[in-house]
Amino acid sequence: MRGTIAGIGMTPLTRASGKTELELAVEAARLACADAGLDPREIDAVLSYHLNDSAPVVQVARALRIDRLGWHNDISGGGTQAASILGDAAMLIGAGLARHVLIYRALNGRSGRRMNTVSTGPQERFTIPYGMAGPIPMFAMAATRYLHDTGLTEEHLHAVVAQSRENAASNDRALRRGPLSLEDYLARPFVCSPLRTVDCCQETDGACALVVSGVVPGPRIRAVVRGSGPGCSTMDRSPDVTAVFSTYVAPMLWTASGMRPTDVDVALLYDAYSWLVPRQLEDFGLVPRPDLGAYLLARGHAGVNPHGGLLSEGYVHGLNNVAQAVREVRGGAGVALITGFGGSYGSAALLTP
Repeated sequence: MRGTIAGIGMTPLTRASGKTELELAVEAARLACADAGLDPREIDAVLSYHLNDSAPVVQVARALRIDRLGWHNDISGGGTQAASILGDAAMLIGAGLARHVLIYRALNGRSGRRMNTVSTGPQERFTIPYGMAGPIPMFAMAATRYLHDTGLTEEHLHAVVAQSRENAASNDRALRRGPLSLEDYLARPFVCSPLRTVDCCQETDGACALVVSGVVPGPRIRAVVRGSGPGCSTMDRSPDVTAVFSTYVAPMLWTASGMRPTDVDVALLYDAYSWLVPRQLEDFGLVPRPDLGAYLLARGHAGVNPHGGLLSEGYVHGLNNVAQAVREVRGGAGVALITGFGGSYGSAALLTP
């Protein structure tokens, strides 16, 4: 694939930004352009993804004083886009349609529109009577089955969350940096069993931006894939309610990249819920299922979400994980795996020096 991630920028992550989504997006975009050594007016394509909760790309381009805007797109979707939007940018560069592509995600996910509230769309009219109101009950059901199938317990879920806190301890951007003992974990209330409050990603105000370039050096986009199957997003038609996106995209990623799981130095996994970490470790071939329990309890896994991930750093719909992957490759990591999650559909990417 063509394209490097030449610049990254992030606003502070907070629970009350006091700014509009447009202000947040522009702040992160300016930081990313400065990191890439570019004037914002050199950007010739702008991409973003949203759930009707962000600033449109044309408004961001106008605020950055981009006089001649080329390809631009507001992509509908959430975390599933976190990795695959890199593929969109790389294809623009490869097709000769852009030299420098700005990507951003901006949201007031805590003080503004909150995602983990009950949805009242047409699908939910059928599921609410059965207690399936919003994403958490759906993924809690899948988690229950996954724990049963693997023999993992609440002690292992605690290990995931505690590890993310330990990794975030030295990250000044992280909103959750304090240690979490098993006793404290067990004392936290359930949102929907088996998921406690700390098993769920945060609701965060903030923005993250990237500059993908065909000219400026930086970590290279080696491969990006996107796919889906009849998993936990379509439980009524699924042979396996635990089959999340990684079940389908992991084989695609290794085929597309010509690489193997043993090539990965650091994994930036979309940890919307704690149980998704072992599921992805298994699916991407990083840890075999029989070894998951011992692996999680051993802790000390700085190579998995070293910044704390969405559970501890904050939630910018996964784009902050991509920014961390860039930091890791710049810092000497050979290969970074990035994932994006939306139930049984999602995306994954590999960055190399």
